[in-house]
Amino acid sequence: MAVDYPALLGALDSETGHLLDFLATTTATFWRAPTPAAGWTVHDQLSHLAFFDDFAYLALTDADRFRVDAAELTALGTDFPDRVAERHRHLTRRELQAWFTESRRRLLTAFAEDDPRRRLPWFGPDMSVASAATARLMETWAHGQDIYDTAGVAHPPASGLRSIAHLGVSTFAFAHRLHGLSVPEQPVRVELTAPGTGELWTWGPAGATDRVIGPAADFVLAITQRRHVADTALTVHGDVATRWMTIAQAYAGAPGTGRPQRNTNGREEFHR
Repeated sequence: MAVDYPALLGALDSETGHLLDFLATTTATFWRAPTPAAGWTVHDQLSHLAFFDDFAYLALTDADRFRVDAAELTALGTDFPDRVAERHRHLTRRELQAWFTESRRRLLTAFAEDDPRRRLPWFGPDMSVASAATARLMETWAHGQDIYDTAGVAHPPASGLRSIAHLGVSTFAFAHRLHGLSVPEQPVRVELTAPGTGELWTWGPAGATDRVIGPAADFVLAITQRRHVADTALTVHGDVATRWMTIAQAYAGAPGTGRPQRNTNGREEFHR
């Protein structure tokens, strides 16, 4: 998929605006409410975004310093995101909102001034500037989803779903290696229906027997591990596609535990 870089940055800006506008309508009590990510509050979700926005900015502006700081952070253990959340719980709601707003503004400006093809370091494999922007869009959408789920409201329409879905497809090999699995040679066809327009977005050869078919939003929920695939409207055909959708992970870091399938009484236990 050819990258429309200005549109990608516009989608990131839009997703940011939706989240900040929603949070502006909430109470201080809501910010301390537990979210579907076990052990994390709404406050923690936003501090996570702000903290890693600053790391993304560092990757853009000082790759050597990024590598040093990232190594120190990951040396804390695979639970370092939890440590980051705990480290910032002293911030007031207004302090955190100001931090995220400024960090995101600075990052968007830096993205807009950079070459989208330039390579950057990150916690997983190195990536292009465009991929880094897509990753921040994916993170904002995913952590925003946890916040919207906490409030029991629908996620606002997102113009960047196709970019996030593309990231999910692109991390097929990464997800397998992350779990110590051989990368399958057999291709998977992904056919997603865009919300609103009904446009069909496709990846992979048309003749592939392994397939993932369904709404684009459901695919994004699955590859960001915000829903168990069985709780989506996705149809999955073939052993390779089936295994992939149990480990799909569009974000860097340790293998996620995902979200369990809803149990028989309609309740759901969540994991980050």
